[in-house]
Amino acid sequence: MNTQTLGSERAAATDGARWPASAIALCKRIPDSFIALIARISIAAVFWTSGQTKVQGFVVDVITGEVHLGWPRLSDSAVALFRDEYKLPFIAPGIAAPLAATAEHLFPLLLLLGLATRFSALALLGMTLVIEIFVYPDAYPTHGTWAAIFLYLMAHGPGRLSIDHWLATRRQPR
Repeated sequence: MNTQTLGSERAAATDGARWPASAIALCKRIPDSFIALIARISIAAVFWTSGQTKVQGFVVDVITGEVHLGWPRLSDSAVALFRDEYKLPFIAPGIAAPLAATAEHLFPLLLLLGLATRFSALALLGMTLVIEIFVYPDAYPTHGTWAAIFLYLMAHGPGRLSIDHWLATRRQPR
């Protein structure tokens, strides 16, 4: 084997060992604010969409873009859903349905704005735990994904593109 071939093989081996480190370094450059924004938008859409199934008169469909602004009221099927399918053990369907509908609209909206983000993530994490434990215990892969998003937002906050960040920077002494 000549020295030129040996040098080329060493260079290729060195490049082969370097690419994972380069890929990792590139991944580390993804801004936390971007991750938080994607997390906030994505999980807000999940809960908002669920909340929309529980109300009538007010439609803002984040998937299709359909919008009908009116006075929201609990849908006819919402209480029946809590009575017949969800069957929460400690709260009556007539109370659980409007509470869930309100939570599934309020907290996603706050997440989108990045306002009270950690509190909203905590509230929706609690709701996720109730769903996992009492309603759909076999859906742990989905609920685990939601929990990871909420825990990320609770630990790291909403990022720079948020009202929380804006408020925090205004409170700091100059």
